[in-house]
Amino acid sequence: MTKFQALEPLLAEISRCRLCADHLPLGPRPVVRARASARLLIIGQAPGTKVHASGIPWDDPSGDRLRDWLDIDADTFYDQDKVAIVPMGFCYPGRLPKGGDRPPRPECAPAWHSDLLTKMPNIDLCILAGAYAQAYYLAKERAGNLTETVRAWRDYGPRFIPLPHPSWRTKGWQRKNPWFDDEVLPELRRRVRDIL
Repeated sequence: MTKFQALEPLLAEISRCRLCADHLPLGPRPVVRARASARLLIIGQAPGTKVHASGIPWDDPSGDRLRDWLDIDADTFYDQDKVAIVPMGFCYPGRLPKGGDRPPRPECAPAWHSDLLTKMPNIDLCILAGAYAQAYYLAKERAGNLTETVRAWRDYGPRFIPLPHPSWRTKGWQRKNPWFDDEVLPELRRRVRDIL
């Protein structure tokens, strides 16, 4: 059995996951893409309502912004042989009372990530998009907050590059932190280009 074949039963099991169904306002619809051949892994937060409806990860304006940061087109981004997309929570978690989405469900990553990653041995770079992915994967090594963690991006290489979540709110963050465009994005784009 090839590693790709070994991954298929796990993806089928994930597609049937009901681990936190009672907490999901729109019900379970796991959104994850992975192949053993993938060399770039993107770990974000959780699907929003648009992605829940389409089943296509990053199928929204934040995905457009992320693809711009990576300097890759949609065809490359969605080529599962090259790019794996594994959010911290695979299903839409619902809205917060004062707006914005709830955090990813805490059950998801511990239940599935380790098994998925062992079946993707070719990953050269893991993008940690947002504070939830950074907290989980960098743990005690991450800096005091998201801005400090992203500013210290060199400390987490070559395996990881932490990024802010590319939501519309990030536009203001980028204006306040011009070093992100000057230092992080050129190196991110170089690494992605070399890998893909």
